Amino acid sequence: MILLNTGCMKKTILFAGGFTEENARGFSVFGFNEKNGNLELVAESDAGPSPSYFCFSAKYELIYALNEVMEFRGNQGGGLTTLKYKSENGQYEKIGEIVIPYGGPCFISESYDGGFLFLANYSSASVAVVKLGEEGIPERVTDSILYVTDSTNVSHPHMIMQDPAGKHVYVTDLGLDRIMIYDLDKNTGKLNQQDNGIVEIKKGSGPRHFAFNTNGSKMYLINELGSTMMVFNVDDQGGLELIQTLSTLEEGFEGKSYCADVHISRDGRFLYGSNRGENTIVVYKINKNGSLTLAGRSSCGGNWPRNFVIDPSGRFLIVGNQRSDQISVFRIDNRTGMPEGPVATAFMKTPACLKFRD
Repeated sequence: MILLNTGCMKKTILFAGGFTEENARGFSVFGFNEKNGNLELVAESDAGPSPSYFCFSAKYELIYALNEVMEFRGNQGGGLTTLKYKSENGQYEKIGEIVIPYGGPCFISESYDGGFLFLANYSSASVAVVKLGEEGIPERVTDSILYVTDSTNVSHPHMIMQDPAGKHVYVTDLGLDRIMIYDLDKNTGKLNQQDNGIVEIKKGSGPRHFAFNTNGSKMYLINELGSTMMVFNVDDQGGLELIQTLSTLEEGFEGKSYCADVHISRDGRFLYGSNRGENTIVVYKINKNGSLTLAGRSSCGGNWPRNFVIDPSGRFLIVGNQRSDQISVFRIDNRTGMPEGPVATAFMKTPACLKFRD
């Protein structure tokens, strides 16, 4: 993890990205105190318009922020902005920008070997692959797939990421209720869909984000529209077999709610998901066989928990509440896995992505 030296105490850094209006800066750096959970704003950086999601370079200490727009620097398409830490002024500054075909990116991840970036473009029904150069700077788009849609079936790719071993690439399509499985050709940077590489999800579910357990034998999928959590077995070829579906909402809940994010605890014992509308964090115990048992729900500490993260110590869960413009910090009960609090809060305009650099 990255540590920030603030006088006598070193604090872990929490990075946050969000949506921007006019000349606002949408990328913030906070000092996080692992003893009490307090957050202190350290810097705000220009990462281009609406840097709503980002990832890190494992090799080059760079940050790759997508720009969730349909026009970028006068060109049709989304944006990809590269940031690097400048020790002379303590800021993260732009060192590169490229246009992503079609536009509207909402998720970005790095390949297992650090050679490529993957982007899911929600608004334009597409995904893209970007080749990284020797210094980690994005060089060019090597592949872009535009999914065919019609007036009644509209594709909305929402997440693209490799499994923990880097063998396969998975794409959730919220609009068409499916998961697509690809292999990456590292020579060409192209995605090749596997035989039987489309997994149909129950209609109306709206698959959004997923998380793998450490060895990649289980995938946990949260569904935005159906407010459900699904558990899949992952076979040796990367295929998925649905073994469990659970609701994320309190029984009897009335009103609209939309799931957003999903993460596994640092010790692998609990699974967390966020409910936007019910405004809760749902908690499941992960059983020895990988199945789930409901542990409970807690408040998100605000309105519209789009994204959340668990700190490197595993003792805190930090929630970005998009509509209440705040980041809320909860202490995790080690025995039950339940978030307690909030024990601290910080202001940020429309927080959409929170990450610690591991």
